[in-house]
Amino acid sequence: MQKIGSIGFSEKDFGAILIQYNYNLHAGDIIAGIIFHQESKGFLVDVGVSIAGYLPLDEILLSSDNSVYDFTYLINNTREFFILAYNKERKHLLLSIKRLDYIRSWKRIKQLESEDIILDVPILSINKGGILTVLEGLQSFIPRSHLITFTNYEFMLKYLLPCKLLLVDEKNNKIILSHKLALLDLYSNLLKVGVLVYGQITQIKQYGIFINIYGIPALLHISEIGSKYIENIHHIFQIGNKIKVKIIHIDMKQARLSVSRKNIN
Repeated sequence: MQKIGSIGFSEKDFGAILIQYNYNLHAGDIIAGIIFHQESKGFLVDVGVSIAGYLPLDEILLSSDNSVYDFTYLINNTREFFILAYNKERKHLLLSIKRLDYIRSWKRIKQLESEDIILDVPILSINKGGILTVLEGLQSFIPRSHLITFTNYEFMLKYLLPCKLLLVDEKNNKIILSHKLALLDLYSNLLKVGVLVYGQITQIKQYGIFINIYGIPALLHISEIGSKYIENIHHIFQIGNKIKVKIIHIDMKQARLSVSRKNIN
């Protein structure tokens, strides 16, 4: 049997093969067909000699606005479709490409989650909460708490941002990424428990000091500064100064470090 799409395989041949099967179609099934005609709000799809299929424009792409795209390239293409609804009496099918891509995108994202790899994602837009991006065609989000401090986020729109998956929730269609987790992975040879590193002081609180180490936030708790009692931490440290610390804990969930100055020469 010739493969679909090979030289010499016609629409007539395709229909002849389809009628050899006893179709028992249901919503949620996946079926092959050929897009053969464009209408004002969708396409007609041939999925067999006696079955008519309709593909609405808003069921083509995962993106929300499909009206700005030219889909004429789809005509005469053979591909798979997701069945949204099937009228058995009239033998009409309501089809979707978007739903099928959605299912496959989530399958790939779950595979990426299991592989725990660094992903380079585009910056689509920036808001107060963080960055909107896209992964496998699905909208995703990077919270500001999982971003390093950029001086100019608009400049970053031109680049891909390395991230790791933080939360994958298919039920609620939620994908959360972390840039800081990717940095922890990239600097894994330098950021290890027991290693001495230099960091820049970014904040001073009564309970300790926040330090930036390779873009990763670290907390030097007041109890880890030294063996002597500290009456006023502001008298000892200044924002912007660099200090040497020892990594004592790495929080992979929050992408944070805990450091100490005890027993450092």
